[in-house]
Amino acid sequence: MIKLTHLGSPLRISHPGILRMSDDLCSLTLSEAAEAIKTKYVTSVKLTKACLSRIESLDSNIKSIAAIDPDKALASAHEADKALANGDAEGLLHGVPLAHKDMFYRAGRISGCGSKIRANFVPDKTGSVLERFDRSGALDIARLNMVEFALGVTGHNKVMPTPRNPWNTDYITGGSSSGSGAAVSSRLIFGAMGSDTGGSIRFPSCCNGITGLKPTSGRVSRFGTMPLSASLDTLGPMARTAKDTAIMLQAIAGHDARDPTSSRLAVPNYLSNLGRGIKGLRIAIPENYFYDPVAPEIADIVGESLKVFRSGGAEIVPVVVPDSIALTNPLTSMIAGTEGASIHQKWLQQRPNDYGTQTKARLNKGLLIPATRYLQAKSMRAPVLKEFCKAVFDKADVLHCPVMVSAVPSICETDFSAAPGFSNLITAMGHCTRPFNFMGLPSLTIPCGFTSNGLPTAFQIVGKPFDESTLFRAGHAYQKLTDWHEQAPNI
Repeated sequence: MIKLTHLGSPLRISHPGILRMSDDLCSLTLSEAAEAIKTKYVTSVKLTKACLSRIESLDSNIKSIAAIDPDKALASAHEADKALANGDAEGLLHGVPLAHKDMFYRAGRISGCGSKIRANFVPDKTGSVLERFDRSGALDIARLNMVEFALGVTGHNKVMPTPRNPWNTDYITGGSSSGSGAAVSSRLIFGAMGSDTGGSIRFPSCCNGITGLKPTSGRVSRFGTMPLSASLDTLGPMARTAKDTAIMLQAIAGHDARDPTSSRLAVPNYLSNLGRGIKGLRIAIPENYFYDPVAPEIADIVGESLKVFRSGGAEIVPVVVPDSIALTNPLTSMIAGTEGASIHQKWLQQRPNDYGTQTKARLNKGLLIPATRYLQAKSMRAPVLKEFCKAVFDKADVLHCPVMVSAVPSICETDFSAAPGFSNLITAMGHCTRPFNFMGLPSLTIPCGFTSNGLPTAFQIVGKPFDESTLFRAGHAYQKLTDWHEQAPNI
């Protein structure tokens, strides 16, 4: 097991076998890449060529890319450089190569959603998120592999390529934003979008050692994406650092009339408070529920991160969460199962053999849930949220807890057809993540170490509704004091 330091004054720790790429353009963070282009230290073309070269040499093993058009990517980079030369570059992400989970629609381009069913689906409209990234100047260079229809936490896909964890390709990437997690971790791109209905941004961020944000429900428009659950779906950024995810959220957050569930609340400047530090920040530590099934190794590593926060001046506040939180995992499954089944019912009847076994089984199960139970589950969201916020946020500014209850499992351990305890594993993986989908709260995943199998793990910081700013501030402060986010898989 990797020995973790006890932090009085912050120390920097390296994982054995880490590859340092200090001279490699692909090792730049998203914020560094954006600044390098803005100051003309490097061109968008040069960065894009670096990404394309790395994709060509590495992705045959990682399998994160669903589709890429190198010529189109380079043409977009040339246009970005031309705009900068003409003084027309004002966006936060001008010229920075990104790629996104293959469920974000772009007019005239296939969006396969990790499926056979939609393998040739070409949308006629571009979604809100991609439109806003376009306005920020970002490049969209590839579509990324994902779990079939975003329904799965492990990353397995029986009908399309399954991405591999770059830290060890025998292990899962986590899902359902599997390609996004693997591509960012592998330094193939500088950032990616994912979606999160029960943990699908946070699992891949944890498994691959990157930073990922599940925003507050309604903070980001979902117009122009493939839905799974109208009640629970959220869209969020995945990148190397808290600062990177703040920049990405800044570019895409805000009301969109085409998505009536998107919030009209003003979008704050997420970057203005990053450097404030965390002196006096109250961090709640749950004394019940969240750690109940957590493996000792995970509890130790996640607990170690609290010493970093203390060293930065944060106050650690023990809290007892309401008993109702234990209901949120099964209730999330019920809501997502029912809503997902309603979307897929026609395809399940007409094209059942085009689904993977796991996906079909979970969707068919959703067809059997009575409407009364579904409506009862939805009716509990507001009271559970109110009770939780009073118990936690009356005493603290954020909540700190694990993302996963155990070390990253192997692909064999999580194979639907081979593992008899697969259903129990799925439920266990959602123990710490699904409550925040049920309540719609924002959560930032931050890498914090490695387990004895050599794979990354992480904690999540959870905030009040629409208080992503405090999450970014806390995450940024932690990453100023540690270097887990700087470490890259040796591939």
